[in-house]
Amino acid sequence: MIENAKITVKGLVQGVGYRWFADRTARKCEVQGFVENLSDGSVYLEVEGKRTEIEYLIKELHSGPKMSKVEEVVVEWSKPHHLFINFKIKA
Repeated sequence: MIENAKITVKGLVQGVGYRWFADRTARKCEVQGFVENLSDGSVYLEVEGKRTEIEYLIKELHSGPKMSKVEEVVVEWSKPHHLFINFKIKA
């Protein structure tokens, strides 16, 4: 069953390759959606896919790339919108 997750990652997550890390990991998990930087310094993802794959992605997002320092990962689950056909990094 396909699910949707809105994920906000807080901490030192901008300027350290976090979006590229999230992109690689999301593609590995075969989920669709996007990742982008927010003006408050956090990183936001919206993803759709199998719950087990999204849960694995969330686990990996807690680690992040080497130079990052993740303080908090906030997840909001909802019904899928079926708007995504791939995963991309937004500027």
